[in-house]
Amino acid sequence: MKQFYTLLFSLIFLISCSNNNSEVIDYNDNKISAGGTLINAMSAEPSNLISMIAGDGASSAIASKIFNSLIRYDENLNFTDDIAESWEISDDQKTITFNIKKGLKWEDGMPLTSSDVYFTWKLITDPKTRTPYGSDYTIVSEVEIPDEHTFIVTYEDNYAPALDTWASLEILPKHILKDEDINSTFFSRNPTGSNYYKLGDWVSGQQVNLIKNKNGILGVPFINKLTSRIIPDTSSQFLELSAGNIDLMNINPIQFKRVFPAKPKLKNKTSLYKEMGNGYTYLGFNLKRKPFNNKKIRQAINYAINKQEVIKGVLLGLGEPISSPYKPGTRWNNPSLKPYAYDPEKALDLLKEAGYEMSSENYLTKDGKILEFEIITNQNKQREMTAVLIQRRLKEIGIKVTIRVIEWASFVNRFIKTGNFDVVVLGWSLSLDPDQFNIWHSSQQGPGQFNFVGYENKKVDMLLEEGRRELDLDKREKIYHEFSKYLLEDSPIVYLYAGYGLTAVNKRIKGIKSPAPPAGIYHNSYDWYIPKSLRRNELSDK
Repeated sequence: MKQFYTLLFSLIFLISCSNNNSEVIDYNDNKISAGGTLINAMSAEPSNLISMIAGDGASSAIASKIFNSLIRYDENLNFTDDIAESWEISDDQKTITFNIKKGLKWEDGMPLTSSDVYFTWKLITDPKTRTPYGSDYTIVSEVEIPDEHTFIVTYEDNYAPALDTWASLEILPKHILKDEDINSTFFSRNPTGSNYYKLGDWVSGQQVNLIKNKNGILGVPFINKLTSRIIPDTSSQFLELSAGNIDLMNINPIQFKRVFPAKPKLKNKTSLYKEMGNGYTYLGFNLKRKPFNNKKIRQAINYAINKQEVIKGVLLGLGEPISSPYKPGTRWNNPSLKPYAYDPEKALDLLKEAGYEMSSENYLTKDGKILEFEIITNQNKQREMTAVLIQRRLKEIGIKVTIRVIEWASFVNRFIKTGNFDVVVLGWSLSLDPDQFNIWHSSQQGPGQFNFVGYENKKVDMLLEEGRRELDLDKREKIYHEFSKYLLEDSPIVYLYAGYGLTAVNKRIKGIKSPAPPAGIYHNSYDWYIPKSLRRNELSDK
């Protein structure tokens, strides 16, 4: 019994000391040293770790830490080296020669050469590969690998987004995948990469652990381990951040504007970052289903939604209304376009023109059928709240809407890829190049491709094809401004908002640049570090 009380007293003493220590943490320690674990939260689980197949943000976020591309963007959004140390563009702008670094290795020690780059190109252009990105690479007319350190691509016509596409294609190992079916390979959950990190383990529904790759072709990162915990509910993420169990999460506007200012202790140990996001949220129609094949119906719904109400109610004003599929403030965003105004009367006029009448039960009907549909979205609180506000406004003009919220993997595989939906609330994250061929061109409607709403417009197809070939930036700008006009008029989607990226990071994580450069705070995440005095207690630092 005496031993029991002695042990109990010792535990209480240790806990007390631990609590006291947690209150006097010195976040001013900036001494760089290798080691430690960074834990972040993800709202969705990756579908797989081969980006060309996955097509979702969660998969890309993890895969980008495992694989490399020929080139990449630096913090100022200029191209810089990755697998290739340099590149030359021919005088006629149709041929690019990439000079690959010597001595590169995959994490298993096998050499990484031009054969792997060629293999990856063949893979993404194979008609059997179910990828939404293939169209960016099938237009290459010729590929040469004269030696293991040279990769040459030639285009039949000028192709303006060429360098951007090679900064996006993650190179895969030929020696592992040459006899595999890329659509169903084990590699999607157990990859071998070349970047700063490699897969440690993946516990489905719980977390993905990455550990540093000593063969990383860009060097070895400071932080030994990255743990991405899968926590769909942002409120639960926030509780974990408050308790110090995670270091980093994307926060919502309520947390940014109201919760942090009201919690001094939490604010003192957390850094907040705000930057205009490179994407937007939208309401998307399945144009292959009635009544959404009728432009007047789509336009009416566009007029019936109060976008400012959504921005104020969901984002607390931390967002902007948009009228084109481009980031506000960039040259590609057409300043002459304005979002559809909130105009319920205009909406009702259009619906009347489409043959709908108001019933005695205050629902719009046509041929005895109520105008009703289902909005589906994934487990994302902002999107759920957005759907609710839309539902309320549409009910006011006589449209009956139901909402279904679905786990991300099921949402993508059972509904988006199969086209089994009426209307979705979703978001697009966009590349830096304005080309949106694979989202809006009518040829991009196959299984797993991005034009899943089924949009077709011959003039838009022509503009997208023309925009890819135009090298003059001013002329490209005019092309994409015209493209945006057609898209706004046709309303295959309702632009809801472009939100600000809001990130909370525990101050134990050092090396983050502030203010954020054009590429965002994550651009140099491999240079982040955790001073020894600020690390969690761990069984091993290796």
